[in-house]
Amino acid sequence: MISDTANRPRSQYALLRERRFAPFFWTQFAGAFNDNVFKNAFVVFVTFGAANAAGLEAGTIVNLIGAVFILPFLLFSATSGQIADKYEKARLIRLVKLLEIAIAIVGLVGFGIASVPVLFAALALLGVHSTLFGPIKYAILPQCLAERELTGGNGLVEAATFVAILLGTIAGGVVVAIEGAGPLAAGALTIAVAVAGWLGSRAIPATARAAPNLVVNWNPVSETWRNLAIARENRVVWRSMLAISWFWFYGAIYLAQLPAFTQQVLHGNAHVFTLLLALFSIGIGVGSLLCERLSAHDVEPGLVPFGALGLTAFAVDLWLATRVESGGATLGATAFVASPGHWRVAADIVLLGIFGGFYTVPLYALIQARSPASHRSRIIAANNILNALFIVASAGVAIGLLAAGLSVPELFLAVGAMNALFAAYLFASVPEFPARTLALLRRRRRRDAAAIHGEG
Repeated sequence: MISDTANRPRSQYALLRERRFAPFFWTQFAGAFNDNVFKNAFVVFVTFGAANAAGLEAGTIVNLIGAVFILPFLLFSATSGQIADKYEKARLIRLVKLLEIAIAIVGLVGFGIASVPVLFAALALLGVHSTLFGPIKYAILPQCLAERELTGGNGLVEAATFVAILLGTIAGGVVVAIEGAGPLAAGALTIAVAVAGWLGSRAIPATARAAPNLVVNWNPVSETWRNLAIARENRVVWRSMLAISWFWFYGAIYLAQLPAFTQQVLHGNAHVFTLLLALFSIGIGVGSLLCERLSAHDVEPGLVPFGALGLTAFAVDLWLATRVESGGATLGATAFVASPGHWRVAADIVLLGIFGGFYTVPLYALIQARSPASHRSRIIAANNILNALFIVASAGVAIGLLAAGLSVPELFLAVGAMNALFAAYLFASVPEFPARTLALLRRRRRRDAAAIHGEG
């Protein structure tokens, strides 16, 4: 239920004190954290011994982990979108969180008996869990928040998601590496977090059912096609979906190549990689949280061109900053930070994250605001399918360009150039985006002028 005070401009942080938002916020934070605890614990587990015990090649298993987790998004997103539209979302969240507890128990068993197949089963089920939760996560916000709160609410969720990914990735690797008891400790941690998420979900207020008379179509192919057709009826919604999926393509290449970039180009160790991952996550968080202030509490697509410009500009600068890198001893995080030559690289990583926040948060808010309420979850589910396809495509493109002889910095440069081409297509096909950017700049100029005259 949205109160009358919700329509008054307030800081987004006030939402963290309100029951209509706070329990959902912490529930989704726990879910994102837990996914990454398990995934990285699994990666470390197989890399340092479990694969050899099972007679398998560790590199093959590590590559399969990402594929197995994302496969359910392709198979079940259409169904999960229908379920989220048909049934009450707060109750669905509680059921999904109970499923997460059961999956975490399967994971604990897998770690306990050092069974790679059991761990893969738990991972696939976690993918199903995330697929079920995804449409609810974004479709519930417009039911809990006023339109003037959507940008701030999405900013909080986006910032929290990337912080949860970072913390979960670090926690999974650290806990599973504990001598002797690490695997069991990692499994126990996922159960504890899943229980905490379920307890938080019990306080989420009930919402209205968007389409209670919907008859679920269990055919994922025909339903996906139908949902994409519904989304395409609104040009802005459809282009926003493509733009979000493009960002996942862009970001997936950067995140996938970041370990090699750290090792081969910057000559850093695992701690430097963690530092760069933290800087990118912090940048996304800062950019996401700034969107509310920059948009003056509106759903403001005018921020998207700013984001696109930064994603290209700092990709180019990152390439320029690494052209002078040469061989040398492997650096730890302290030595890396102590070198002024690396500050530019660190700044580029942070700024890529900040402008990524400017790019994605308004797009999510725009889809939520302009999708019909009766089909909102299904449209978001279709967007999740597009995201998954773009992520898969990003792996193929990266493999192809690297095989063609590009270095990792040159790959980043190429992706930045592709981003400029996609942005040109996006803004030509939806003139509202650049038009709103100009209007935003004019408003900012008028406010600055008024402030100067007021001081005078």
